[in-house]
Amino acid sequence: MPRETKKAVTDKSQFSKYRTIADNFYKGAMAEKKSGRWNASGVLMVHAAIAYADAATIKFGGVKSKGDDHQDVVRLIDDLLPSSETKKNALNQLERLIAHKSSLSYSGEIYDEADIEKLHKHLDRFKAWVEKQISS
Repeated sequence: MPRETKKAVTDKSQFSKYRTIADNFYKGAMAEKKSGRWNASGVLMVHAAIAYADAATIKFGGVKSKGDDHQDVVRLIDDLLPSSETKKNALNQLERLIAHKSSLSYSGEIYDEADIEKLHKHLDRFKAWVEKQISS
């Protein structure tokens, strides 16, 4: 039996607030990247991706993930947004970003510029996909 995705009902009009939060995390990530604070940049990239995902799930389903498992937001997007090859690719980008959350924050692993460049590519691809979805 598939596990229950924890979610909170959220008024669909709130999606723009989450997009603003995501944009703020994104800008912070870019500032930290420019300053060479790689782990800080990476953490903000992961949080930006999650906030962009929340904006999409709120707009399309009036819900956002509320569990500790960040894979829940991946499942919500998969459930709520129309199937397409671009969605499959976007979910892959999001999963790759989320996979770094613990290692960036808690493992003591030091990220370098090359690591952050990879995360930045994933984030930009996911961000572009979400923006296309929520603006249509």
